[in-house]
Amino acid sequence: MLNVVIIGAGSITFSSRLTVDILSYENTRNVHFSLVDVDAKRLALSGRIIERILKEGGYSGATFSLHHERREALRNADVVIISVLVGGYEAIASEIDIPMQYGVDQCIGDTLTPGGVMRCLRTLPLLIKIGRDIMELCPEAWVINYTNPMGMLSLGLQRAVPDLRYVGLCHSVPHTLKEWAKRLAVPLEQIDFDCAGINHQAWFTRMEIGGEDVLPRARELCTRQHIWNSDTARMEYLKHFGFPVTESSGHCSEYSPWFRTRPESVARYCNVEADRWNGGHGFIKSLYSREDWEADMVKKANGETPLSLERSAEYGSLIVNALAGGGEAVIYGNVINNGLIDNLSANACVEVACRVDADGIHPQPYGTLPEHLAAINRMQLNVQQLAVEAVLDCDPERVFQALCLDPLTGASLSLDGIRAMTRELMQAHAEWIPEFEGRLPACRKELYFKKAEKVEVHIDEAYAEEHGDLSGGVAREQGGDRGRVKEVLLCNTND
Repeated sequence: MLNVVIIGAGSITFSSRLTVDILSYENTRNVHFSLVDVDAKRLALSGRIIERILKEGGYSGATFSLHHERREALRNADVVIISVLVGGYEAIASEIDIPMQYGVDQCIGDTLTPGGVMRCLRTLPLLIKIGRDIMELCPEAWVINYTNPMGMLSLGLQRAVPDLRYVGLCHSVPHTLKEWAKRLAVPLEQIDFDCAGINHQAWFTRMEIGGEDVLPRARELCTRQHIWNSDTARMEYLKHFGFPVTESSGHCSEYSPWFRTRPESVARYCNVEADRWNGGHGFIKSLYSREDWEADMVKKANGETPLSLERSAEYGSLIVNALAGGGEAVIYGNVINNGLIDNLSANACVEVACRVDADGIHPQPYGTLPEHLAAINRMQLNVQQLAVEAVLDCDPERVFQALCLDPLTGASLSLDGIRAMTRELMQAHAEWIPEFEGRLPACRKELYFKKAEKVEVHIDEAYAEEHGDLSGGVAREQGGDRGRVKEVLLCNTND
């Protein structure tokens, strides 16, 4: 019997949806689900919902068990699916609200930006522990991670546990393709395409229907008012850079300095009247502030809420079925580059097509991205690299440096402001990042000179020698071919 372990099974819908999807394949109906969660109430309710699924679907060959301790569940696992949240709503609210007090306006904040970096700090240590447990207890198991920030966590986990059989999953590629099929008014299965890049910022570099290139049609459609209004940032990407990009405009608006740094740009590009995913401030808080979660789960467990046994478009079940010998499948996964995309770092985490069969998950080489698209990806990859190093080395200065290179944060704040914000964020998250032992980025004195009575004089020596200009009252040292500053005069501080 195939043993599928779901870590973070106490979610409102994820574990039940995944269970339905896996059982919908003839090849994976006789599965044992090991459900793991640290929240006893959520886990118990999830168990009751799974019990209902097995009964209503007539899945007599499937079984499940509940576990508060993951090591117990991991023994003899074939597939491990991870979807966890560390810190809950309180952590999410603080990483949205504190940056806003400094002028950094986030919509979702689970990929890049201060929110994504802080989520990495509190989540990556847990994933590394899970990964090491897997290598000890079930080293042949395939690991499927659904947890954000996908790029940072996939990079960090595979660096810390390099022998893990791993793929990171996101629905943004298939969902974006589905949107374009609707806009182009064609059946989804008729679109032939290439897509590659990084998570939440992958690019459709080829899109054909019956051999016809439809990217010119997409470029024309992106300027139509009804499409642009509901998906502004992504349509701006397409209008200016020429290729459709994955994820919602709420996400895309955060990954650059172009949409969320001035009140007028927020008003233009982040208007949520047409679509709530279009970039409103703090939208993620509305997704996680589910005070009705228990009532919702109870209704599902009791049978008051209708239960759909139809398969969704998520990749997870497709992978499990293919690994179990149910035929070959192609998904888009997040893996270490290792030459898959020629013009991105070999050590980066990239999102590319992956072929899946009974022998495993096989990432497919893409080639070379258009250079301007690769350059946009690199802005994110720099932040990801520093955030991962911050966790692996428990280095608070690396946290600050990651946020300095974040495009939205860097366009919104000075270095002094970023340092102050980082210190406040890490203080607020202290209970969820114990590995840092309360250490913060160093406190640096903020310098501001109202009136400089003395200044250090800088001379371009080659220019001065050529033009005979050594002005500024600084003595010239004799004996050399070029003038050199002999006396250094420092500015007075305002205090």
